[in-house]
Amino acid sequence: MVGRAFAAVALKHGHDVMLSNSRTPDTLFTLRAVLNCKIGSPQEAAAFGDIVLVAIPLKNYASVPVAPLEGKIVIDANNYYPERDGHIGELDRDETTTSELLARHLPKSKIVKALNAIEAPGIEQEGRLPNSSERRAHPIAGDDPAAKQVVADLLNQFGFDVVDTGPLAEGRCFQKRTPAYCVPFNAKDLRLALARAVETITRT
Repeated sequence: MVGRAFAAVALKHGHDVMLSNSRTPDTLFTLRAVLNCKIGSPQEAAAFGDIVLVAIPLKNYASVPVAPLEGKIVIDANNYYPERDGHIGELDRDETTTSELLARHLPKSKIVKALNAIEAPGIEQEGRLPNSSERRAHPIAGDDPAAKQVVADLLNQFGFDVVDTGPLAEGRCFQKRTPAYCVPFNAKDLRLALARAVETITRT
């Protein structure tokens, strides 16, 4: 659902989009007709995109193609749900984050954590013009400043402000069960929510 919403907004803003899933491309036939986008296999989509969004059940992250994503910006919108993904010890012990797992799998890609802390309808419905008092803010995290800027510019184009939380490991500050997770804050209030998450993590 997040991938579909992201594709719809990207197409609205003039980007060329290819969607894929874990099944065969023909299973996306209806979605292609509705959105007027391209469809392909994961390998084809990875090769096609300059910016690639990964929004899949986390347990399948190792199935993401590696070679065609080398050097590319990869937006990680994944979240960890043990009831769906099974227990992943490193995450249960807070030794790493979902994005760091993906970065380990894609060592030559530029991973940016984003779009995991918003429900899919919000991606399509909550974008606002610049300087709007109702503009929602997105948290992002990543180790490559240039890649983060590209993602921030894209989100700004889609109608959202961006709050950069720092390196990729800081994605834990807006993961599930944190104050910033899936709450429609403006930039000021998002920073306050992220600060509460940092305080909680530090105390833990």
